[in-house]
Amino acid sequence: MKVQIKSLSDLGHGEYDELPGEKELFDITKKSERIVCHFYRDSTMRCKIVDKHLEILARKHIEAKFVKLNVDRAPFITERLHIKTLPTIALLIDNIVKDKIIGFADLGNHDEFSTEVLEWRLGCGGVIDYKGDLSSPPDAEGKKKSINVFGKKTKTIRNGMGGGDDDDDEDDD
Repeated sequence: MKVQIKSLSDLGHGEYDELPGEKELFDITKKSERIVCHFYRDSTMRCKIVDKHLEILARKHIEAKFVKLNVDRAPFITERLHIKTLPTIALLIDNIVKDKIIGFADLGNHDEFSTEVLEWRLGCGGVIDYKGDLSSPPDAEGKKKSINVFGKKTKTIRNGMGGGDDDDDEDDD
């Protein structure tokens, strides 16, 4: 086991690295079996949220290589993978994109999702060895702590959208 861990850390596993371009992503896919690749842009606030979580998970899940790639430096792969929403996290296994996490829809649809929820979602994609129950997200009951990157209350999709129980679309004719 020590030999395997040593060889994985020699490949940069256990760290969250920024790739200079798409060529380096292709190089990594030849060396690492499982890759979590965050496609981002510096100007996108939600990408910074994902960065904080992936830095934590990279240290915890040495079995996968965690990287980020600026979409402006990767036009070919961005087009090829049909990346239109940022952040997008591509889950690669054996050089094949097995799954993608697009935006925050799979993470609770809000900015304050927990690291554990992202860990669960990566486990659902098979790219990490998740130890918990894959049938439901870990903070479905709101128990886990989330990271607030900017120290302020962030908006959720549900806030201010209306749609309470007073709407009645049925006709009583």
